[in-house]
Order: sequence, then C-alpha cells, then structure tokens
Amino acid sequence: MIVGKEMYPSQEDLLYEEEVLRNPFSLKLWWRYLIARSDAPFKKRFVIYERALKALPGSYKLWYAYLRERLDLVRNIPVTHSLFQALNNTFERALVTMHKMPRIWIMYLQTLTDQKLLVRTRHTFDRALCALPVTQHDRIWEPYLVFVSQKGVPIETSLRVYRRYLKYDPTHIEDFIEFLVNSSLWQEAAERLASVLNDDEFYSIKGKTKHRLWLELCDLLTRHATEVSGLNVDAIIRGGIRKFTDEVGRLWTSLAEYYIRRNLHEKARDIFEEGIMTVVTVRDFSVIFDSYSQFEESMLAHKMEGVSSSDEEEEGEEENDVDDDEDVRLDLNLSVAKLEKKILNGFWLHDAKDIDLRIARLEDLINRRPELANSVLLRQNPHNVEQWHRRVKLFEGNPTKQILTYTEAVRTVDPNKAVGKPHTLWVNFARLYENHKDIANARVIFDKAVQVNYKTVDHLATLYCEWAEMELRHKNFKGALDLMRRATAEPSVEVKRRVAADGSEPVQIKLYKSLRLWTFYVDLEESLGTLESTRSVYERILDLRIATPQIILNYAFLLEEHKYFEDAFKVYERGVKIFKYPHVKDIWVTYLSKFVKRYGKTKLERARELFEHAVETAPADAVKPLYLQYAKLEEDYGLAKRAMKVYDQATKAVPNNEKLSMYEIYIARAAEIFGVPKTREIYEQAIESGLPDKDVKAMCLKYADLEKSLGEIDRSRGIFVFASQFADPRSDGDFWNKWHEFEVQHGNEDTFREMLRIKRSVSASYSQTHFILPEYMMQKDQRLNLDDARDKLKQAGVAEDEMAALERQLAPAASNAKDSSRKVGFVSAGVESESDGGIKASANHEDIELPEGSDSEEDEKVEIAQKDVPSAVFGGLVHKRDEAEKDGEEQNKDKDGDSRLGALERIKRQKRA
Repeated sequence: MIVGKEMYPSQEDLLYEEEVLRNPFSLKLWWRYLIARSDAPFKKRFVIYERALKALPGSYKLWYAYLRERLDLVRNIPVTHSLFQALNNTFERALVTMHKMPRIWIMYLQTLTDQKLLVRTRHTFDRALCALPVTQHDRIWEPYLVFVSQKGVPIETSLRVYRRYLKYDPTHIEDFIEFLVNSSLWQEAAERLASVLNDDEFYSIKGKTKHRLWLELCDLLTRHATEVSGLNVDAIIRGGIRKFTDEVGRLWTSLAEYYIRRNLHEKARDIFEEGIMTVVTVRDFSVIFDSYSQFEESMLAHKMEGVSSSDEEEEGEEENDVDDDEDVRLDLNLSVAKLEKKILNGFWLHDAKDIDLRIARLEDLINRRPELANSVLLRQNPHNVEQWHRRVKLFEGNPTKQILTYTEAVRTVDPNKAVGKPHTLWVNFARLYENHKDIANARVIFDKAVQVNYKTVDHLATLYCEWAEMELRHKNFKGALDLMRRATAEPSVEVKRRVAADGSEPVQIKLYKSLRLWTFYVDLEESLGTLESTRSVYERILDLRIATPQIILNYAFLLEEHKYFEDAFKVYERGVKIFKYPHVKDIWVTYLSKFVKRYGKTKLERARELFEHAVETAPADAVKPLYLQYAKLEEDYGLAKRAMKVYDQATKAVPNNEKLSMYEIYIARAAEIFGVPKTREIYEQAIESGLPDKDVKAMCLKYADLEKSLGEIDRSRGIFVFASQFADPRSDGDFWNKWHEFEVQHGNEDTFREMLRIKRSVSASYSQTHFILPEYMMQKDQRLNLDDARDKLKQAGVAEDEMAALERQLAPAASNAKDSSRKVGFVSAGVESESDGGIKASANHEDIELPEGSDSEEDEKVEIAQKDVPSAVFGGLVHKRDEAEKDGEEQNKDKDGDSRLGALERIKRQKRA
C-alpha cells in the first residue's frame, strides 16, 4: 500500500509522535495530538484515530469523537456512496468494545434508518436490545417505533415490533391502537380498545377518560361495521348507554348506524324506535329523532332513484320471456338470484316498489313527534300532571286514545309525589265520559276517584263538588244532596280508632271538616232543601268551628228572609263572640244596622249596650264608623246631649290621622243641633287635644273664620296670634296672607305693626339654627385659611419673623370679617344691605303708608356688636408671639439687672453660663 507524503508526520508532529511512542497507552497524549491537528485533513486525522484506537480500543471518548467526525463527513453525500459502507464497518468495529454504550447504538441505528436499510436496521435494533440492559431499553424503543412507523415498512413487521414493545411497556397501548387505526387494521384496533375498556386498572398516559375511549370504540365499530367481526357490538354499545347517561342519544344513533352499514335497515329502525322510547332528556330525543327522520328520508330517496332503473330492466326481461307459463323450477340454466327473483315476484314483502309504504312511515314519524316528545317529559317525571293533560290534548278527536291515556295517568301518578293537582285528572276523565253521554261510567270514575288518598283535603272536596255539579247538570237533585250528606258525614269512633292504630291518616277521615264541601252543601240545601234542613247544616258548620264571617252573614240573612229576626240576631251574637278584629268588623256593622233598622227606639237601651260593646272591642283604626253609627242612633232616637257625648268619645278614640275629620263632623253636628256658639268649646278642645301642628293650624283658621263671622274681631285676632307659632313664613304663605287680609279689613296701624313684629319673631325662631350654623362654619373657614397661608409660606422658605408679620396682617382682616358679620338671632325688617353709612330698604309689600310724625322703624339704628378676634383663629402663632414677647421682657430685665450688678458678679454669671 503506497502512502502519500501528506500522511507522514510533519516537523510539528514530531513532538507529539515522540510522546505517543514513549507512552502509547495515554489517552491524554493522543487527545492532545488530535486537538493540535484539528485543522489537518481528515485522512491524516483518520490515521491518528486508527492508531489511537488500536492502542486504546476501549476508549469511549475516542470512539465517539471518531464516529462523530465520520458522520459529519457523510452528511451531504448520497446514501449509496461507499463512505456509508465504511461508516457502517466503523460502527461495527466500535460495537465490539462499545456494545454497552447506548449512545453509540443510537447513532448507528439513526444512520441505518436514514440509509433505508430495513432488514439490517431491524436486526441491529434487535442486537441493541439484546446487548443493552433492560433499564436502557426505553432509549432504543423510541427510535425503533419511529422506524417501524415509516412508510415502506411491512405492516406485519410493524405489528410484531409493537407487540414486542407492549410486552416491555403495556402502558403505551394507546400508541399501538393509534397505529392500528392509521394502518386501517380495524379488527385488531377494536379488540385492543375493547380490552383496554375492560381493564379496570388501566390508566391513560394521554389523559383520555373511559368515556372518551368508549366513544372512540363506538365510532370505530359503527363506521367499519363490515370490517370488524367477533365483537358483540350491540352489547358493547348498550353497555355504554347504561354507563354514560350524558351521551345516550349519540350512542343510540351509533348503534343504529352500525346496523345501517350492515344493510340491516329494519333492525336499525327498531333501534331508533327503542332509543326514542327509552331516552329521558329532550336533547337526546332530538338527536335520535333527527337521525331517524334523516334515515327514513334517505331510504325513500334511494328507493325513488332505483324505481326508474328497475322498470327498464323489467321491460327488457318481459321481452326476453317467451313463455310465462313455463315452470321456472325446471329451468336448470337459471342462477339462484334469478330463481329467487322469479319465485318471489309479486310477494308484497319482497316488492321493490314500496315507496308508498316508506312515505307513510315518514309521515307517521313526523306526526308522532309531539306524542314522543311528551313521552320523554313524562319519563323524566311520571307524576307531572300538566304533562298528562297535554298528552290527552294530543289525542283530541280520538276518545279511545284519550281514555287509555287517562287510565294510564291515574294509575301512574302518585298523589303524594304529584307536581300539580292530581284530582284534575279524575275530573277531566269523568267529564270525558259525561261529554259522550255516558253518565254511568262517569259516576264510576268519580266513585274510584274519591277513594284515592290525596295530599290535601281540598283535592278530595273538589272531587265531591264536581261530582255533585255533574248530578245537578243532569237534574239528579236528590242524588246530589245524598252525595253531599255522604261526603260531610263524620266517621264513626270505630273507624277513627282503626285509622289511628294504622298510623297513617287518610284525607277521607278529615273530609267532614272541609269548608269548601260544607259551603257547597249549604248552597244546595238553600236551593233544594227546606229551611229546617238548611238551618241544621248551618248549625253543624258552627258546631265544627269551621265557619267564616261570610257564613255567619249568610245564615243571618237566611233567617231574616224567613222572618226569624231574633234567631238572626242570635247568630250575629255568636259571630261576634267567635271572631276577632279585623274579621268581625263586617259582622258588627251589619248586626248594628239591622238591629237599629228593626227595633229603632223600641229597644234603645239594648242598642246602646250593643254599640258600647262594639266600640270597646274595636281597635282604634276601625272604631270611627261604629261611633258615627252610634251617634246617628242617638240623634234619631235618643238624646242630642248623648249624641254629643258620643262624638266627644269618638274624637278621643280615633287615631291621630283621623282626629281632624272627626272634629269636623263633631263641629258640624253641634252647629246644626245646638247652634254656632256651641262650637267654640269644641274648637278650643280640638286645638288643645294634641293634634298635629298642621291640623292645629287648619283648626285655628276655621275657628278664626267663625269668630270673624260672629263679629268677634279681637277673639279672631287672638286665634291668629296663637296659630302663628305653627306657621313658618317661608313655607306657609297662605296663613300669613289670610292674616294680612284680615288686618287690612278689620285692623289698624298698631295691629298691623304687631302682626309684622310677630311675623319677624316667628321667622327668627324658625331660622335660628340656620344662622348659628354659618357663624360656626365661618370661624372654621377663617382658621383653615390662616393655616393654609402659613403652610405655603413655610414651603416658600420665608423666615419665622416674616411669617409672624404676615399673620398679623391677616389677623385684622379676619377680625373685621368677624365683626362685620350679623348678630346671631337678629332679623332685619326688610333691610338688605348697608353701604357708605346709608341704609338701602327693600321693597316690602306688607308696608302701609304712615304719617310723617309717626314712629317708624327706620329711626331705630342697628347696633352692631363688637368682638375681638378669637385666639383660635391664629392657631399656634399667638402662642409663639406671646413667648417671644415674654423672652424679650426677661432679657430686658436681665439687662437691667446686669446693669445694677457689679463687675465681679457679672463675670461669675458669664462663667456659669
């Protein structure tokens, strides 16, 4: 072998050559040699690597670096080049000693994979798995699975590799299933997926839930129904339906799709029907119904497309048929398909032209949708009464279906669990028979209905009332009365004892106390029975203590109609003893009015006792009409003095919001009976009785008008003066306008001036708080302004002495503002402002012209109180000023004292200081 000169060591290599010759087994020397010749051609470095590896065949560092350089050398050349063969041989030589190094194996396997050497690559992967320990197999399996997933690798090879891998790590079964699906191996994919779902300990490394895996299996089975066999698809999907209730609609449609793909259309139709009849949610029902209707429409369209082609074929066959009477069974040349076609020709189940049947099926399905949707809602809650009523309405016009629906409803609905009123089902059931003139069956229905144990007594009572009304509609009056007597009969003691022993008390035991039932019964007796029977029913109601005020009034009216007045009054007496306010109010009003109308003045004392008892028991808010009725009695049949006494009691008994109206009635009746002067004491009593201020003011105005009408001007003016304390001039101008008009008409200058003085004093009393509040706020604002000014001066860097001077300038301004403020509590009589020593008078519409010689308010001078500025206005500045003044005085004193001391004493003090 001829070696080129460039391969010989150069002058620079001699140093390294001497070292490696001296110590050929030193990895450090060989590595230094390779680093020094990193820029040399690869062939030269190849010789160095080979020499080093010959001396150190077990060096991982040398082998790894050598292989990396050889890989970089072949990176950009085609895989068919001879260098790849040399590279593979180098890897093989390396693995002789490096067979425990996974990194070398991975580099070799990646190189073989890129070269597309399938058999050699597979064998090398197997050698790597055999050579490496099990703990490092996961590093080999990852590229191994990538290799077998490539295109061109035989499916059987990939399957065998994946099966071996699952023995090593079964948790990656999902990767295998995904590979099977991508490879269109539906049978094994379905089996593997089913085994995963049957394994309770399986945990998905991809985060898939059992629910999702189940849906994937269902989709796989339904979409590839013909390719998958050996699995009970029906049982698998039905198991999912039982287990996953939130995807019931989708699973039912998947099962139907499975049978459709297997051309079992009738079985698919049965599945759709079963699904519609079992789902319990409207969402699932909508999914199944839409799929069902789409299936029927597609089948119909397919049949209609095939009609034309089949007709053409039949015409051609008819032309070819020579003898129709020939027995086709003797023709040995016919195929099995043609034989079946000829034999089954004309049979209706084998008729290909069943378009009318399929159209009828589709129409029937669409027409059944409301009924099917109602069935879903009833499956959600079979005790929903409203849904049963809607179901009956769906069959309107079909009495048989309605009867069957009612029968199913009354059997299904439990009255204790019912949502709604279960007795309405029985009532409508009986009315159905009644509307069809079958009264006997309607009675049977009612008889069964009243034996049901309902939740409340009111439901059972309503049934009896409906039954009796049906009897009345058909003129069976005696039967209706007997029915109500039977319903209101009290159970015997033996029955009550037996029911108490059982522990559960049915509503039939408590029916005899139903007010609805007794009210209906008493109406029947009034209409159809005698007076005695009606009275006995009313008495029974009162004995059971279930009467209402209306029943008391009805009973009394009944007796009055038949001229039993005393008995009617006894009923009223019983009513007022049974009930309390506010329920007894109507009974008292009716009782008193009837009694007064009946007896008038013949039994006046008894009427007075009744009224006294009524007003004693009545609350304050309900006593007014009774007092008015009482006073009317005294006015009509008694004494006027007693009537006034009643009115006087009424004014004290009614609540405050009704006292004014009561006093107005009292005054009006007194004026009518005793004359106007009698009302003076009532007015005075009303004013002093503690009425609200606005009512006192209104009463004073009426009293003043009365005195003015009687010519008592001074008394009227006194009333105005008294009432002025309740009238704020700013908000109550009507009062002061009336007084102003009164003084203009009946007063003089002095009285008018007095009115103005009172108005000012009242205005001052009402506005006292409004003047005090601004005074306090003004002082506070001035203090805040001074503090703000001082803070700003400090921020500007002004010295303390300058700040004190500025504060002293601000202080007089604040003092002037304080002194110029109005005196607290002083009210100006029309003076708006004062400037330049002159007073500007405002326009006062209440002034009257006065003679020049009279005393006027303009002669009075406004005295302005003088006050010093409070020290609080200046804050801490005053204290600083005082302290500075004190310090100055002390220094002056010290100076004066020092001037009096001798020189020795002054020197001693200076030393001590």
